[in-house]
Amino acid sequence: MNDNYVVVIASLLPLAATMLVFEENPYHALVVRGILGAIAALFYTVLGAPDVALTEALVGTMLAITLYAVAVRSSLVVRLGVLEDLETQAKEGEFNQLLEQFRKVFSKYHLRLELVPYPDEKALKQALIDKEVHAVCLNDEKPQSYHTLTRIQRLYQVMETQLSLLDTRLTYFN
Repeated sequence: MNDNYVVVIASLLPLAATMLVFEENPYHALVVRGILGAIAALFYTVLGAPDVALTEALVGTMLAITLYAVAVRSSLVVRLGVLEDLETQAKEGEFNQLLEQFRKVFSKYHLRLELVPYPDEKALKQALIDKEVHAVCLNDEKPQSYHTLTRIQRLYQVMETQLSLLDTRLTYFN
């Protein structure tokens, strides 16, 4: 009996695992994890262990991917606190340019931007202190200028290097 297909399937396992380890995009890693689980289930089936293959397919692949998708979706969000009047301006277009730049920069790191409106500046700063938001954006002294405070040092570093061209002042809030 010629078992070359077993060797081929077995060699796909470390290849898929290596691809999974080196994948930077979490959504692509999710797909590669599904492929790895499918290859493992196929390998177990070929070796004559359908019960193990079924367990791998259901638990190791489907459940793991579902839980990972929920975790990735909920954790890759930058919550930006804004005043309610700034949120209105964003819809009208005045504040929109800054938000589009934020979205462009954060998308490079596979992050989504979520605006969280607050009624006044005191509530906005308290939300930053209470860690309800990752950053806040306020009107600066100059017209058409904004001040962004963040409590996450890595987020500050990303914004500092990527948003240097915009008319916004960045501050790391420790």
